[in-house]
Amino acid sequence: MNEYLSSLMAGLTAKVFRTYNASWTLQQQLKELTDPKSDIPNLVLTYNRANRAVAILCNHQRAVPKNFDKQMDNLSKQKQDKMEALQEQKKAYKAAKHYYRDHRNDDKAKKRYEVEKRKMERINDALIKLKVKETDKEENKTIALGTSKLNYLDPRISVAWTKKFDVPIEKIYNKTQREKFLWAIEMATEDFEW
Repeated sequence: MNEYLSSLMAGLTAKVFRTYNASWTLQQQLKELTDPKSDIPNLVLTYNRANRAVAILCNHQRAVPKNFDKQMDNLSKQKQDKMEALQEQKKAYKAAKHYYRDHRNDDKAKKRYEVEKRKMERINDALIKLKVKETDKEENKTIALGTSKLNYLDPRISVAWTKKFDVPIEKIYNKTQREKFLWAIEMATEDFEW
């Protein structure tokens, strides 16, 4: 195969072709799937979906992890607990809001209202993160995302995407990967096109 490919273009091998195809696919998927108005958890989900398309293209499959069902049950329970906590917090927020409405000049009422509102927002943000994590885990149960991300994708595409949409690089690459791709992190700007 490599002989045939190198007869078409000097230096062209199956790995080079696969890397090109994978990087091109990631770039196109990120363009298609990214909603600039999304929050960070949903942007990370978008990235993982784009990476998933590459992993499927490259046939990077894995067996469903043995503890997958237990992990999903735990996530489901955490999500249920957060939903219950959110309902309770909504009640506390409404009570504080009504009290503040009746006592506009009371600084303690205003402070209580603001505190209850922030608590409700934090719980809601945590619930969103759990829902996204659950979706991501379910969608990735038989796909090995790491193989394509580490071996077949030009990291400048991922780095540029994180910079363009203000996604912390830590959400895409772990510490070891960031050290490996430091050259790309330093080199790629948000307008990098592969």
